[in-house]
Amino acid sequence: MAPDPRLVELFSYYRDGELHGAGLLLRLIKMMKDDPDAQIKLTLHMAEEANHAWLWTKRISDMGAKPVEIESGYQTRIGRKAIPRGVIDLLALTIVVEERSFARYTEHAKRPDVDAETKRVLESVTKDEKWHMSWIREKFNELAEQQNAGERAEEMVEKYRQIENEVYAELHQREAEAFGPAQ
Repeated sequence: MAPDPRLVELFSYYRDGELHGAGLLLRLIKMMKDDPDAQIKLTLHMAEEANHAWLWTKRISDMGAKPVEIESGYQTRIGRKAIPRGVIDLLALTIVVEERSFARYTEHAKRPDVDAETKRVLESVTKDEKWHMSWIREKFNELAEQQNAGERAEEMVEKYRQIENEVYAELHQREAEAFGPAQ
């Protein structure tokens, strides 16, 4: 039986988001080279994002398919609406994206039609997302305080959250059209 092309595309979107997340973290590694704590945590975080992309790639392959190219994925769409420039910007965006990843994977895992292999991948990536959200928020708060930019920094989080909500609504609508409403 051929794999469901809708699932292949959905998992390819997840894969694309994880790959873009790893790229965003690489930018932060280069920008935060004088922060040893950030270097350690960013490197682990980036390795986990790359592993998540691998888990989605493997899941697609195990279904008997190949990942499909995603020309206008989640993070690409966010990047069209706002380009983060500094460390605080990138951390603010990362907070928002990690929160969405956690919520999205958690919601997907609760669907009654999720097969056991997909559920294992969702649970694995969700476990990592908890730490990602925590440490990024802590570093963000630390740097905002050091720069005496707490209010401005929180405004950036809200700016990225609004942009992300718009992007997610578009993708969520497309998914609902493909699969029907979430149960």
